Amino acid sequence: MSNFKFSIHSLGFDEHYQPANNTRITTNFANLARGERRQQNLRNTLAMINSRFNSLVRWDNPNSNRYSVQLDIISVAIQIDGASTDNDQQFPAIEVLKTTILDHKTGQRIEGIVGNNFSSYVRDYDFSVVLLEHNKNKAGFSIPEQFGDLHGKLFQLFVNSEAYQQHFSKPPVICLSVSDNKTYQRTSNQHPLLGMEYQPNETSLTEQYFKKMGLEVRYFMPAGSAAPLAFYFVGDLLNDYSNLELASTISTMESFQKIYRPEIYNAHTAAGERYQPNLKNPDHALTDIVYDREERSRLAVEQGKFAEEYFIKPHQALLSRVLEQSQAQR
Repeated sequence: MSNFKFSIHSLGFDEHYQPANNTRITTNFANLARGERRQQNLRNTLAMINSRFNSLVRWDNPNSNRYSVQLDIISVAIQIDGASTDNDQQFPAIEVLKTTILDHKTGQRIEGIVGNNFSSYVRDYDFSVVLLEHNKNKAGFSIPEQFGDLHGKLFQLFVNSEAYQQHFSKPPVICLSVSDNKTYQRTSNQHPLLGMEYQPNETSLTEQYFKKMGLEVRYFMPAGSAAPLAFYFVGDLLNDYSNLELASTISTMESFQKIYRPEIYNAHTAAGERYQPNLKNPDHALTDIVYDREERSRLAVEQGKFAEEYFIKPHQALLSRVLEQSQAQR
């Protein structure tokens, strides 16, 4: 498995952020940083995140302004042995966010969580090319064999890589929306910060896909939220991370979900004991942040085809061997 070398680049996400040329332009952060209102969008998003963080971390914080959250975009490129070392030959594999908490009372910078948002060209390829082609002109929906196996293996290679270990002290936590075609039941389990735990009525394709990445999932609805969030993690979510770390993920990803899925996360009525998300829910509020929703869906297909042309097809033989070795080790 030494065929892959990972390199990591960090770029601050603030009101002056400009997406890099190889950034997936449908990512939450890049999508906001386009158009005439880009700077206003970014400023409003960061204000939402900071406000939500302080509402979660109320102890020793009487004026709800003690903390702010700093975000860095972590871009991960794959270099394949034998390929040119030119930057143009490095494939932009993964992008995540890293949080840092700034304590304005003590002046301390507190390391947060890496992960949060998750974006991947290969994931776009799986869902927007492979899955669509597999189900084209078929009466019923089905999942192709080995779906997500390659992406899962690449992600695990990255998390276990020397590059990851040098940059980050803990495994990633990825926070996503709940699925609108599943029903979630509230349990009696309550965490002081994550809130009430929910359980889905059945597994989802996203759960199965992320399981191949080595990630488990739990669903929690923090106090003041409109709906549960899905937390994908390695190890022990409740004990491996501090309340401040978890609050940085909640505040960041709930804010993005309010922008991109307001029907669920900015709904006027919060999830009850039994909850089914509804992307057609009319009873919700929009944020002041403007973006092109239709463009996001269209570009996902284009980005999947980009992965196919510049990564999957040129390295088909090697990627097939990686999959075979991975399956032999199971």
